[in-house]
Order: sequence, then C-alpha cells, then structure tokens
Amino acid sequence: MRSRLLPPLVVVPLFLLSFALAQEGVPAPAGLVPEQMWYAPTATDWQKPVAIRWQRTWDDAVRLSQQTKKPILVCVNMDGEIASEHYAGVRYRDPELAKLWEPYVCVMASVYRHNPRDYDDEGRRIPCPRLGCVTCGEHMAMEPIVFEKFLDGKRISPRHIMVELDGKEVYDVFYTWNTQSVFDTLRDGIKNRALQAPPVVKGDRSLREKIQSPDSEDREEVEKLFAAATAAQRQGMLATALGEGERVPVEMLRLAASSLDPDLAKKARTGMLAAADPGTVDLIADTLQAPMTAEERQALATSLRRFANTSTRAQSLAAAHTGLAGGKSAIDSQRWSSVLTGQSYAAAATNHDRALQATARDQAMAKKPEDPAARLDVAESSLLQAFEPTPKSGRGSARLAEQQRLLLLTDAQTQVAAATQLGATGWRPAAMQALITFQLGRSQAAYALAITAAPQLPPEAPGRLAMELLALFAEARQEAIAAAVRAKTDWEPAWMTDVHTTYSLLARHPLGTDQHVAHHYDFLHFFGAPDLDAVLERGLARFPAAPSLHERLRARLLDRGGPSALDAEYERRLATAEAPPTMAWFAGYAALVSAEAHRRKQAPQPATAAYERAIALFARYRAATTANDGEHYVAIAHGGIARLRLQAEDRAGCFAALQQAFAAAPAAAAAVDGLGITTMQTAEMLRGKALDAKDENLLAQLAAALQALPPEAFELPEYERASRGQGRGGNRRRGN
Repeated sequence: MRSRLLPPLVVVPLFLLSFALAQEGVPAPAGLVPEQMWYAPTATDWQKPVAIRWQRTWDDAVRLSQQTKKPILVCVNMDGEIASEHYAGVRYRDPELAKLWEPYVCVMASVYRHNPRDYDDEGRRIPCPRLGCVTCGEHMAMEPIVFEKFLDGKRISPRHIMVELDGKEVYDVFYTWNTQSVFDTLRDGIKNRALQAPPVVKGDRSLREKIQSPDSEDREEVEKLFAAATAAQRQGMLATALGEGERVPVEMLRLAASSLDPDLAKKARTGMLAAADPGTVDLIADTLQAPMTAEERQALATSLRRFANTSTRAQSLAAAHTGLAGGKSAIDSQRWSSVLTGQSYAAAATNHDRALQATARDQAMAKKPEDPAARLDVAESSLLQAFEPTPKSGRGSARLAEQQRLLLLTDAQTQVAAATQLGATGWRPAAMQALITFQLGRSQAAYALAITAAPQLPPEAPGRLAMELLALFAEARQEAIAAAVRAKTDWEPAWMTDVHTTYSLLARHPLGTDQHVAHHYDFLHFFGAPDLDAVLERGLARFPAAPSLHERLRARLLDRGGPSALDAEYERRLATAEAPPTMAWFAGYAALVSAEAHRRKQAPQPATAAYERAIALFARYRAATTANDGEHYVAIAHGGIARLRLQAEDRAGCFAALQQAFAAAPAAAAAVDGLGITTMQTAEMLRGKALDAKDENLLAQLAAALQALPPEAFELPEYERASRGQGRGGNRRRGN
C-alpha cells in the first residue's frame, strides 16, 4: 500500500496494479492476481444503492465542512479500471463500510458520464446510476476542480484524499494491494485528528433553514417536498426560496421553471436573474431552449453577463443568445434564399466539366492576356480543380496528387495577382485569394480575407466558389468566437448571427455537405439554441446515410428520451420505404449504444436484449450488402453480453459469449466499448473467477482461446499504455 501522509509526496500511476506494484518491488499477496483482489461487481452488487452521501459542488462541501467542522474526503473513480470498478460496484454500496465515510464531507470526482441527462423534463434530478446521489454533471464538474487542487498533475484512480478545514491535505491514499489498507487510513485519519467534529444534530428545522443548508441531504429533502406539494404549497415554497435573494437554490428554480404552472415558471425565471450559484449558468442555458417571450429571453441572456468574470461559458451564452434573437447578418440571407430555391442555380452549380472548362478559359486568356476577367477565369478553373478530392491510392500517387494540387493553387494565385495588377476588383479576386490562402495552409490570414470577401459575394456567384467561401466565412466566425472564449473576452453577438445564417444557407446550397450540417448542429448545441432538432432533421432528410449526422442523432435521442427513444426512432427509420440498406447498420449501432445505456443503469436484461438486437441488425446489413464492416461491432456486442453474464456469475455463459466475440473479430478484443471496458479485460476477470472457483477445465479452455488470438487482440487500452509509459502496441500477457 502506498498512502501519502504529507510530506513526502510520491505519485505512482494505478491502472494496472500488478504491473505498477511489481515495478516498485512490492510483492503481491501469494497466489492472487488483480482480478481476484479487486473482484468484479456482480449484477446483484450493482443493484444495491450507493451508501455514501456525496456533496453536489465543491463550494457546498467547503461550506458544510466549515459548518460541521468535518474534513473533506475527495474520492476519485474511473470507468473500466478494475479497482475503481470494485469500489463503485462493491465497497461504496456496503452500508457497514460506508460508516467509515460518515465522519467526512465527501465529494466524488469522475470524468465519465453514465446518464445522458442530469434532469428529466419536469426538472427532477437523475442521480448517477454508478456513483449515486450526485448527477453525472456534478461528479464530472468536480473532477477538474480536484485535479487542479490536489491531483498533482496526474489522474490516478481510485484515490482518496483527506482535506482539512484550512484546505490542506492530510493524506492521499492511492496505491494499494488491498482495500483494507485504504479503510485503515480513512479510520486513522479521523481517529488521529486533533480537531474532533461535534455531533451534527439537525432536529426540527424550518423550511427556510433547510433551504439555506448546503448539505445535499437537506437539498434533496426540500426538492422532494416541492415535488409532492400542491400548487398553493409550491407557490409558498418558491416565495420562501426567492426570499434568499442571490442564495436561492437553483434546483428549486429548475423544478419551478419546468412546472406546467405558467405563473410559477415565470417567477422561477425571474428568480434566475438574481441567483448567484454557479449552477445558475447551466439552468439559464437549459431554460433558454424553451419557448418564451423575446423580452424574457433577452433578459435571461443579458443576466448571464453577471457571471462573466468567473465563467467564460456564461459570457459566451450571453453573446450567442443575443445573436440568435434576430440580429442582422453580414450575409444577405433573403437574396440568397430566393436564388437557392431556383432550379437554374442548382443546375449551374453541379453541371461542370472541369477539364473542358479549364481548356476553354486558357484559350480565352491566350487571346486576351491583358483582360483581368480572363485571368480570373483561369484562376477560378485552377482553384476548382485543386478542390477535387485526392485519389485514395498508393503513397506515391498521393504525393503526386498533392504536388499537382499545389501547382494548381500556385497558378491560381499567380493569375489572381496578375488580374489585380490589371485592375480587377470586387468579390471575385477577394474570394479566390481567401480560398487560395486557406488551401495553402495560412488559415488565420484566410479567415481575415473571408470575413471581408463573403459579404460581397452575390447570390449569382458560381456554385463551388460560393459554397467554399461561405463555409470558410462560417469557420472564420466560429474561430473568432472560439478565440474569444479561450481568451475569456467578450465577442460580438452578430458573429453568432453570421454563423447561424451562413450554415442555414449551406444546408440548402446544392453543393452543401453533411459536414456543414454537423458543424452547424455542434455550434448550436454548444450554445443550447432552441432550433437544434430542426437543423438535424433537415440535415438527415437531405443526407440520410451520413455517419456524422447519425452520431448526433443518437446522442440527441439518448439525451432527450433515453434508450427507449433511441430504439423507437431507429425502428421507425428502418421501417420506412425509402430506408437505404445502410440503415440496418445505423440501427445496429444504435442498438449497441442502447445496450450500453442500459448497462450504465445496471439493467442487465434490456441490455442483453439490445445487444442481441444489434447482432441481428448487423447480420441483416451484411446479408443485404455483403459488407463485413459491422463485424467489429458484432464482436463488441458479444463482449458486452460476456460482461453481463460475468456479472450474473454465469462463468460458462460468459466464456461462450467470449468465444463468439473472438470468432466475429479477434482484434476487437482489445477495443474499448462505451463503458471503457475491453472484451480482453472481461476475459481476465473471468480468469480470476475461475481461479477462485478452482475451475481447471474453464481455465484450460480460456487459455486455449486466448492463445489462438492474434497479437493485436492483446493491445492495452490507451489508459493502460499511458500508465506504463508505452505507445501503441503495448501488450498484456497471453492467458495460460
């Protein structure tokens, strides 16, 4: 065990404990392997509630620590790592063991999301199914705070750190062969503490006192009272909460704002204008996605500027929603819209013989070398040819294609410069100079040129040239916003208007792409724009087989309605007459995502059913297309089933599923699934179970199955390679 009693300070990675401890020269307990020491939680274990009370924010923990005189205990956990899995699934759920945590004010830090949402449509909290009590957003937000304060630049898990009232660390225990060493440290930390915290006697307190409390237990009680109250009682409770002014609890505001009572919801939105809790930023961001008057929307957006000194997100949200409220764009969307609806523009934009056009323009320029328009025509032809995709062939061919592209860009640049010297002005030379500069890798200079050139672009501009410049203009505005966010400086709301307007036009442009839709969606999603779903749906209607858009659709469905919504939507899409054969692939992948969502909620039966549905859908796709690019995910699905059977203590069923996974795609045994777990890790956990049970037959079968796998099946996950200081190709042992 390595426990840090400060000083001294020692940091050792803990992802593959047997390796790390061996490197330190610490002997393992005789006859044990890591999979036995930190045994995998069973399905029954995961069904037990987490017995430790976590605080929701660092500020709450500090306030509670000062009030109760209890020290803070920082706990760090990660998905997939065997000791962290053991703590999350076994130790944190043991009521007797949880008594060791009671003398502390406890916080949990983990970067992984286990619920797609933190709140339901009624504003009620959705606790993390893995860690309990807090939402996923809360334990994710805690991680960077404790990382900066206590983790010494290294993310190690599991980890337990005691922090005194003055903010100083007392111990940091993170490196141990056994859990008892950790428990002893937690017990001794309190027993040897100079200041003994007085007992906390809550007694019969008023509603106001409970509202004022930072304790998550008190907050939870108030929220349950509010949810169960009558309409009149809710009005009274909200009035009491609003009486706290800037200390009004944001969770009660969220519940009230989500109410079907319009008066209650409006009062809650008014309360948001005064609330000082950092969680107000996310609450206002969520609220801005709902219908409301323009005046209220503007008031909420403006109020976010109160948090500008501490939250760049608040500063950006204020500017973004002001821009989305109807500002004027530098691009004339009305004129462009009228042109894009016509058939003539679409035909002109898409029907071109590049080589024939270039030859004709070269001949025209040869006749009139002093004509700036002819020079620009040649420059345009060279530029458009440079946009053509590079062939995906051998390395030598790709190198020649890149050289050809650079020659075309150089020629275009030369012709634009010559045309300018001959007196060419206006949008054409400006547009081409911006695009050439970008293609030559000088992005910042290109952005500046695009910002000047795009507003000059007339709707009758040639299709590819116009599309590329509009896309570059949108990217330039996005980059300007991103730079302002990084620098924590304010930015113009009109920039948001420009991005939204330009991508909306590109979605209708005959040469627009699914990537334009994806960029538009991501940008709006970041700022919580209200028309997010409409943008995605229009994009999918135009590009029904775009992986980038299906990725976003899956996330959106999971966020808004959980795995049932995901399943229903893909069943609907698969049943439509116009569904392409590839829709079975997307439906299969959606079923895989659904299965992992069920696993996060510790729901093994629907998870298994979803995995089986994924396997059947990928088989349907293979039969329809003869393509085998779904077999990797078939193997992942079998690996997921193996994990579920392991948790159900069905060793034979686990091994059977592992065999199917190895047969479908052997190398996929090393691939990390959506829960951070590999099929190979499940095989190792099964080995630990077989050793415990002295099941020699299973051990022999498992060893033989592993021995037959290719070397790439044994590659370590990225986090294990990092812990060993290895690059790609770091392998674990083969089973024997």
